[in-house]
Amino acid sequence: MKIRILALFYVLILAVTGFFLYQRIDKHDIYEIDMLDLNTRTYEISKELDAGTAPDVLEKEYDCQIVLLSEDTYESENNMYIREGYSVFDYTKDGVISGKIAFAARAKEYESRQQKEKTTLILILVMALALGMLLLLVVWYLFVRPFRELKTFAEHVSKGNLEVPLKMQKHNYFGAFTESFDRMREELKKASEREIEANRSKKELVAELSHDIKTPVATIKATCEVMEVKCDDPAVLEKVAVIQSKASSVEHLIDNMFKATLDELEELKVDPTEESSQILEDMVKELRFYGEVETLNAVPACLIHVDKLRLEQVVDNIAGNSFKYAGTKLEVEFSEEDSNVHVLFMDRGPGVPEEEISMLTSKFYRGSVASGKDGSGLGLYLASVFMERMGGGLEVRNREGGGFVVEIVIKKV
Repeated sequence: MKIRILALFYVLILAVTGFFLYQRIDKHDIYEIDMLDLNTRTYEISKELDAGTAPDVLEKEYDCQIVLLSEDTYESENNMYIREGYSVFDYTKDGVISGKIAFAARAKEYESRQQKEKTTLILILVMALALGMLLLLVVWYLFVRPFRELKTFAEHVSKGNLEVPLKMQKHNYFGAFTESFDRMREELKKASEREIEANRSKKELVAELSHDIKTPVATIKATCEVMEVKCDDPAVLEKVAVIQSKASSVEHLIDNMFKATLDELEELKVDPTEESSQILEDMVKELRFYGEVETLNAVPACLIHVDKLRLEQVVDNIAGNSFKYAGTKLEVEFSEEDSNVHVLFMDRGPGVPEEEISMLTSKFYRGSVASGKDGSGLGLYLASVFMERMGGGLEVRNREGGGFVVEIVIKKV
């Protein structure tokens, strides 16, 4: 509970208690009165009345109330004197009660005492309020404030700001906690620095490897160029052309990885441009070197919006997975809509358990059918990411009658 709520609750309790006690001050208490003085004044008033002095004159002179037995209001006034706490004395004449002489001494005394009691009650309530507020202030300073500082410290840590220390203060009841949390901050800071250094080293290593791999790839391309000049066998030349094409793709990928590492990018670049749909046919033809591929229909003639290098990666990943996990003929089917071209890659393998299908395009996920086979779980993930960045998409599902289907959606220009 917040300290200000406790303060409001405490003030409310004091207010209710004070109001109740203020109303309960007993005004019927009997206080000590100077009866000798009142008896003397009664005797003098009686003498004056016997001498014929008017009652109203004596009332003003002696500050009293006089009612004679002969008056019609005798009974009501006498009862009122008793009810209001007056000091009432008998007025006798010739040994017979002839009226009442009443003094308001008791009522005045009560009023004075009542005022003193109310004043005392108010002072006590004010003192209780001041002491309560002081106690709450001490509780806030010693207990609540350290936790607030700890909360602020935790917010800094959660945002990755490890430069703000948690200061220790003298007489802090939570000094041990403060020291432990600040040590934790220091350890997190050291771990973060080690992680940054490890990432930097990793990027340097990737950059170095990327640079080193370019040399054998360049050798492969040069060898292919020599074979194209010296060899006359069409079948061999066709295979050499495929090797040279794949070597060029590898070289582009290495360039991208090298640049991404040097620029500290977190993702591979996708740069869609206008291309002829004929490139799909060329890519599918090259798949026959993976295994048996059957094209069920012709590629729709149109312009598509793709990154050729990334699309080639997507097609190669899909075909590679099919021949690796299904081991059957790969069937390719094309269709088109107003704004998209659909390419279906279908095999006749065992398929994938239905509960795993939604996870196949997740990073590093490998299904149960991949058990015992090489792979990183990135192929379909990257293929899905590349297609989305080209404005299309990728879907996976089991094939009716057995097998697996990967469908890519390519955006038309």
